[in-house]
Amino acid sequence: MLFNSYPFIFAFLPLALLGYYVLNHFKLTTQSKIWLILASLYFYTYFGFRNLPILLISILCNFFLAQLIRTEKRIFTKKILFRLSLVLNIGMLCFYKYSGLLLPLGLSFFTLQQIAYLIDTYEELAEKKSFLDYMGFICFFPTLISGPIVHYGQLMPQLASSENKRFQINQLSLGLFLFTIGLVKKVLIAETFGDWARPGFDEATSLDLLAAWKTSFSYTFQLYFDFSGYSDMAIGLGAMFNIKLPQNFNSPFKSKSVIEFWTRWHMTLSQFITTYIFTPIVRFMPKITFRNTMIATFLAMFIAGVWHGAGWTYVIYGSLHGLALVVNHLWKKRKKKLPSFLAWLLTFNFVNIAFVIFRAKDLAAAVKVFMGMMGLTGVVIPKVGIKSVGLLKSYGFSMGTYLYPKDYAFLLFLIGSFVVAFKFKNTLELEKGFIAKTNIAFYCGIAFVFCLFGMNRITEFIYFQF
Repeated sequence: MLFNSYPFIFAFLPLALLGYYVLNHFKLTTQSKIWLILASLYFYTYFGFRNLPILLISILCNFFLAQLIRTEKRIFTKKILFRLSLVLNIGMLCFYKYSGLLLPLGLSFFTLQQIAYLIDTYEELAEKKSFLDYMGFICFFPTLISGPIVHYGQLMPQLASSENKRFQINQLSLGLFLFTIGLVKKVLIAETFGDWARPGFDEATSLDLLAAWKTSFSYTFQLYFDFSGYSDMAIGLGAMFNIKLPQNFNSPFKSKSVIEFWTRWHMTLSQFITTYIFTPIVRFMPKITFRNTMIATFLAMFIAGVWHGAGWTYVIYGSLHGLALVVNHLWKKRKKKLPSFLAWLLTFNFVNIAFVIFRAKDLAAAVKVFMGMMGLTGVVIPKVGIKSVGLLKSYGFSMGTYLYPKDYAFLLFLIGSFVVAFKFKNTLELEKGFIAKTNIAFYCGIAFVFCLFGMNRITEFIYFQF
């Protein structure tokens, strides 16, 4: 079941909220936990029952291993159990990602969440809880499939809080506000950019200069509005249950360096990489030096790239970002600053180029787009009254005295998206300053209606494939 679907919005969500708060109102705390778990499992199995056994086996095994790690007093045995738990989780991820089998929905996210829990348990940072509590933590449907990646210490105390079990109208208002913002991003913006990105990547045999840049910009903005839209909806759903989930995006396209970009883009994954990949690699080094931390930085991003999937495109994507971070740190060490606009321009174009590799189905598809972006396949310049022979004239940019109507639409949409990304308050800022007002409800209602008309074509979120 998708957040951006009629069954979710008009049936599943109202029933999930109603059952949860009614049971809590009558002090049926255990039953409310079970209700939320069952609702989350139904949400998960709506995509197919074949995924359910994998999720349940993963939860059972990790809870059992965590209990063994927590109660084991012998240090050597405790280390063995901990390493075994990591091997099993990482092994399962690798098996499904690189064996060619269809990846179970949400596998990466609920596995990363459980790896973090196992590490926290090993380091005695996670309190002992019941199996029911643990299952509720992993299965919580707003974060189950595509995050944000939530730590046990962030979510579990909120789920257990008696204060949070009472219905709060201000939290429902905030949740609806954030959910609507995410729905607009997904349905009205991301899907429109997707229609422009898809033909260039998947259908065209070659791209002219402007069509290639149109294709690359379209995917960059599609990915941002798709994934940040999902995160906004997840955070909004959390608020409806009086749960504050961590923000995942903080205006990443404003970044003036790749270092800054990764503090703003997919923030919960960045924090996971720093805490559970980068830091252990640094600790493994014989000595903490600048050189060794740069090696650790590159390796951490390389691993993050490979985590996204099998294929040279992901290897190159992770390696490029690792190398860019090293270069940024070297430049920063020299204490030299670029003019702000130039720093932003270099960063944005690097991110845009890297996303071409991330999106391409293989290296040949990426090269095709890069050839067009560099003008190596020509620039189509049709004349008025003469039929264009441009390779993408049916949907792409044509350069010269004539532009197709959809080219003007793309330009307006692109400019508007830049304005939104740079001039409007982001979700983090809007959430902090939110006050329920009639005019906000009115505008949200109008936006919601527009989204409903756009939901006749249901598409999955991009990060479902990871």
